[in-house]
Amino acid sequence: MKIAIVTFEGFNEIDSFVALHILNRVKREGWKAEIVAPSGSVTSMNGVTVHTQQPFSFVNQADAVLFGSGKLTRSVIQDKKLMSGFQLDPSRQLIGSQCSGALVMKRLGLVENTPICTDLVTRPWLIKSGAQVIDQSFMAKGNIATAGGCLSSQYLAAWVIYRSLGRKAVEEALSHVAPVGEEQRLVERAFAVIEASIDTSSSNRLAAV
Repeated sequence: MKIAIVTFEGFNEIDSFVALHILNRVKREGWKAEIVAPSGSVTSMNGVTVHTQQPFSFVNQADAVLFGSGKLTRSVIQDKKLMSGFQLDPSRQLIGSQCSGALVMKRLGLVENTPICTDLVTRPWLIKSGAQVIDQSFMAKGNIATAGGCLSSQYLAAWVIYRSLGRKAVEEALSHVAPVGEEQRLVERAFAVIEASIDTSSSNRLAAV
């Protein structure tokens, strides 16, 4: 399972790093989440510079693609050359966004006629674009998901794991990062959130994993 965490200049560290860490708690052969960006390195909104782990073209090959947010996302989506580099396919890829990452999803036409979750700052810009924004932390429809609020990145990561490997793998990954003594509560909360908007049958798994 190849997972791309798409990270732009001015990114929010929580969005990219929390999802990256939780996803990489899964120990399966061939499973790896990696930071992908349009350049060799990107600097966060708080001045943390990271080197990308895969070239930008990796997003089109990945089995799952997650768009993190950041303070420059509105500028990013105006870059026509950059946007044209995305050749995503929701019929074979899990694709999700965190907060302002939903602007990228909207620009790419991935969330048309689909309720969207985002943060409070991004909300009016999505509404202005004609999107249907809902007041909740996570929403999934088929292979598309959106999350709103920095700490909801745990739900986005859990959704990818759930759709790929099932409940047990989610329990294992989240138990590793939960506050001590709160493991069961965190896991149960995650399941309540993600299962509320997805088909929980085994047929909903990704066949490629």
